[in-house]
Amino acid sequence: MDDPVFETIRRQIAELQSEHRDLDDVIARMLESFPIDMLQVQRLKKRKLALKDQIARLESQLLPDIIA
Repeated sequence: MDDPVFETIRRQIAELQSEHRDLDDVIARMLESFPIDMLQVQRLKKRKLALKDQIARLESQLLPDIIA
């Protein structure tokens, strides 16, 4: 598993997870401040969900293909 491709994928996953956590913090701060810009919060949540999907796709590339 020392393949450079796998290392690149792992690095991408780490970057996406970091951005996902950052969005969590931004959303939490926005919900604590007034007035709340719900449109912006929804956009950030949508971005967060897209990141989660990207992370899942990349993680599936790291798993070996198993023929059942």
